[in-house]
Amino acid sequence: MTGHPLDPAPAPILPDVWQPGIRLVFCGTAAGARSARERAYYAHPGNRFWPTLHEVGLTPRRLQPQEFPLLPTFGIGLTDVAKHHAGNDNQLPPGAFDAQGLRAKVLRWQPRWLAFTSKAAARAALGDDAGYGLCRQRIGNTQLFVLPSPSGQARGHWNVELWRMLAALARRDE
Repeated sequence: MTGHPLDPAPAPILPDVWQPGIRLVFCGTAAGARSARERAYYAHPGNRFWPTLHEVGLTPRRLQPQEFPLLPTFGIGLTDVAKHHAGNDNQLPPGAFDAQGLRAKVLRWQPRWLAFTSKAAARAALGDDAGYGLCRQRIGNTQLFVLPSPSGQARGHWNVELWRMLAALARRDE
């Protein structure tokens, strides 16, 4: 059941991290259960997101999940395709993904890069043909890149080299 048309939209599980001058935005599928509970992106201890950002040179030190608001100081932003749902991808209800909303945010803020932190996030936003690496399509002038998921549940698909490639491309564009 939907609310009254004048009711405010529900608050997102995690706030977007967008502002002018952001050059690289990471986009996940949805906040995981631990991230939703802790109100911090990529909060599960088995998630490789924070160590990888440091390892590939995008942050000068390893940040803790609760430090996510610091990312804009490094030119980095965060969002999810499903802002109002939490859990594993297979637990999200039909209609959880807001590809149009993501597109509108990208067009508004115009980061140089939008990097999906999983194939599932990319497919939710771009369609079923999204594969790893640099995408041919763009959103406005924003280049798109699909990364293997840093989630501990996706260890079998992990490849830090694609993260290194993205970091090199993003640094080249500074």
